Amino acid sequence: MIFKQFYLPCLAHASYMIGEEETGTAAVFDPQRDTDQYISFTSEHKLKIKHVFLTHLHADFVAGHLELRDRAGATIYLGAKAKARYAFTPLRDGAIVEFGRVRLKALETPGHTPESISIVVYDLNASDMNPYAVLTGDTLFIGDVGRPDLRVALGWSAKELGSMLFDSLHTKLLALPDESLVYPAHGAGSLCGKALSKETVSTLGEQRRSNYALQPMSKEAFVQVVTADQPEAPAYFTYDAVLNSEERPTLDQSLARGMNPLTLETLLGMQGNGAQILDTRDATEFAAAHLSGSINIGLGGQYATWAGTVLDRTHPIVIIADPGRESEAAIRLGRIGFDHVAGYLKDGLRSLESRPDLTVSTERLSAPFASELLLSEKAPLAIDVRAAREREQKYIAGSLSIPLNHLAEKLDALPKDRSLLVYCAGGYRSSIAASLLERNGFDRVSEIAGGIAGWEAAGLPVLTTQPSA
Repeated sequence: MIFKQFYLPCLAHASYMIGEEETGTAAVFDPQRDTDQYISFTSEHKLKIKHVFLTHLHADFVAGHLELRDRAGATIYLGAKAKARYAFTPLRDGAIVEFGRVRLKALETPGHTPESISIVVYDLNASDMNPYAVLTGDTLFIGDVGRPDLRVALGWSAKELGSMLFDSLHTKLLALPDESLVYPAHGAGSLCGKALSKETVSTLGEQRRSNYALQPMSKEAFVQVVTADQPEAPAYFTYDAVLNSEERPTLDQSLARGMNPLTLETLLGMQGNGAQILDTRDATEFAAAHLSGSINIGLGGQYATWAGTVLDRTHPIVIIADPGRESEAAIRLGRIGFDHVAGYLKDGLRSLESRPDLTVSTERLSAPFASELLLSEKAPLAIDVRAAREREQKYIAGSLSIPLNHLAEKLDALPKDRSLLVYCAGGYRSSIAASLLERNGFDRVSEIAGGIAGWEAAGLPVLTTQPSA
């Protein structure tokens, strides 16, 4: 048996391949939408992908099941309770898919979603009684369990799904041997839970001991603890969950339609008609010079998640990127189903060298200088765009809290006759926020370079809303 984990840090997403050398057969689990790595791996190991499993209809990314169906001829498998507009093989509790010396047994484990399944993996050369591993999808994470509140928009209550999750964990997964390896679909940084570990594999016994959600408690207490303090889910989560159930264009088809090099004149015309200009360069480069009205979401951070949060699906997206990185920018948007890319600016920002009248810059102020300004007679309004839980730990005195994911809806409450000084943890989100403010007519916007980390490094004071120990 060949077992391979593929990990995508920017979405904290783990997918898997299991191959069997004797038959040359491979199965892929929860694949990302850009599938070249799976094809390359099977080519290197003389395998053919015949099966592709989704543990559930994911909300945080668009899976690559249709891509592998079309590229490799793979059969798609979903939980029996799934509803989809493409052909798939439904897996009921206890259903078995076997090839060579590999046995895959489905467990229906609803809770994160109603159709969730887990896959118990047996290496028959080792044992046909004791599983090698269990692929838990978003039912059980390392250090956490799947949140049960992401299907509220589709008619399921968090309490109802939380009750299912409790039963799935205790009657299905915890019934497996302690030595079974646990391989989830996400790690730290995913919004599908609140306390995911940076580790990407564990054992069931270790999770039984250390996972807060698996400790002895009543079902009512479990539902209360797993639904409390969950991070806000971006609006695109429901869109992606639905998209994963539909027949849709493959990523290659979408890229072929959208990856068009555009002249500056064409871009400006599209911008005038409502296109979103997405500048994917580093925040420091963007601050130095950028096209007026463009939005900065750098490829160096949680690019897809923030793009899905601050961009909309009703207006085309035109990309400005460092030359050679245009496809990367579009592929990463495609991973969350943002296929409405209409092209990219040919030659990137170099196209603006003859039009300096179209470029603007954003001041990034050192923390000591920002501190002086905040104490001056005409002090700017400091805006903290971090999440509420971050602010509870520490914040700059006098600053206004507007988390970045709520900034667009709070614009009317901000003064246009006063300077605005934006900060986040390190400068990535503040650049997104500053670009959104500038795009909406705020022309006196600056940032604290290095965010609150730079502020503390300069020895400047912070406040906390948490009680002291």
